[in-house]
Amino acid sequence: MKKAWDISPKERAIFTIIVMTGAFMAILDTTIVDVIVPKLTGPLSTDMFGAQWIITSYMIAAAIALLTTEYFIKRIGAKGVFLTGVATFTLASLACGLSATLEQMILFRVIQGFGEALIMVTAHIMIFSYFAPEKQGLAMGIFGLGVSFGPAVGPTLGGYLTEYYDWRMVFYVNVPIGIILFIAGWIHLPKSLTFDKVKFNILSFSLLSIATISLLIMLSRGQQLGWFNSQLIGFFLLAALVSFALYALSELYSHEPLIDFSLFKNITFVNGIMIYFFVLGFSMYQYFYLLPIYYEHIKMLPTFDAGIAVFVFALFIGICAPIAGILADKIGARITLLAATIVYVITSMTILPSLNYYTPLHQAMILTIPFGIGMGLFFAPVTVLLLQNAPTHKSELAIVLMDYFRFVGGSFGTALATNNMEYFKNLSFTRMEELQNTQYLSDFLTNAQDQMSIAHEQMSAIFGNYEALMSYSYGFYNTFVHAGYWGLLGSVFVLLLFIPYKFSKETA
Repeated sequence: MKKAWDISPKERAIFTIIVMTGAFMAILDTTIVDVIVPKLTGPLSTDMFGAQWIITSYMIAAAIALLTTEYFIKRIGAKGVFLTGVATFTLASLACGLSATLEQMILFRVIQGFGEALIMVTAHIMIFSYFAPEKQGLAMGIFGLGVSFGPAVGPTLGGYLTEYYDWRMVFYVNVPIGIILFIAGWIHLPKSLTFDKVKFNILSFSLLSIATISLLIMLSRGQQLGWFNSQLIGFFLLAALVSFALYALSELYSHEPLIDFSLFKNITFVNGIMIYFFVLGFSMYQYFYLLPIYYEHIKMLPTFDAGIAVFVFALFIGICAPIAGILADKIGARITLLAATIVYVITSMTILPSLNYYTPLHQAMILTIPFGIGMGLFFAPVTVLLLQNAPTHKSELAIVLMDYFRFVGGSFGTALATNNMEYFKNLSFTRMEELQNTQYLSDFLTNAQDQMSIAHEQMSAIFGNYEALMSYSYGFYNTFVHAGYWGLLGSVFVLLLFIPYKFSKETA
């Protein structure tokens, strides 16, 4: 029987370009929106908590949609699901660009997130199938290069379009790409040869979706509403716990479970999922969300310049991704992943927290490069590790679970970043006021207003803005450190990969 990778180099190149263009478009939209979020508070009449939902709603929708992809792939094939995802994503991008209110934007971002889930899972599966087993690391390196090129280009492109045209262009740019991609995929991508008449567990899907949404809303709105002082937060916590419990019972007694948990009997697979969840989702996604805000709100850069600053570290993600794939094939995924994690943890715990208002721009850009290197080296080996520890006939489910935990972890990470930023900013402001000598401050403001020949109210407002800026700067330090803690937690699971290694002949 002919294998999926038994194709000519020309076919492999064409298929890979089409698939990677889809993945690039989907990932590009995530990072291109990150850099414009601070600019949307005015046009959409909201604050940073509301603007955060433009990102979080997208990721929640993608995480939930991922649970349906394995079913659709088996019923209509990877090509059909990929093209459906492209069409959905493209139409939703157009609708996002036309949105006039925050509610409309969130609705269409949900639809867009659904499209991204279909694209990313099928792209992941197809690119993996075009290369022989001994070239899996290279395949994931190429995939990592594609999905890393989006973060490299996204902030700069988003900044340019916002600065010189309009923020709506950030969404409109997907439309011509999506149309061309749909036509090319329809003509060139190979059709699936086999289809399975599987059943979809609607009950388990609904319960898990409710649990996921409730938990993420609770986390996202907790800081804003005062955590458990709010009845709404308590309601969402209860809904999450009850839904998870009912989901577990549904899966236990169902003849057609939504998720085949036999994959989790492999301890290496479990460790890989936890690494994805904590290092990539909880930790790395926080920095991707926070760094554009740092450059815009602390360094006071225009959106385009902030995009260029982010481009510096994101470029190294793209450079290191294929290198990591080659290393995973040559020296093994475990060793490559360990090296990536060491670089990342050192960067997140010692280098990134040093960024503040007084850090020169060129120095800040240089200090983020190790973060780009660590993230670039991370993706390929952890993906190869997971797929090599999943049976071939369950590779679709393995990829679905990887992306589900990535999106859920990323949603948590983004929400945590917003909550921590607000908390530590307010805490720093309070601490500064507590330490102030009121008499000295009054004399200082009086002398300053005399020298500048301005009114007392104006001088007080200037000093208040300075205090707010400094509290924001100090808040970033603590938020960066806490994001690093999650990476440190995830590194424990990297170390656990080596415990059974001495007793196993597996190579990964």
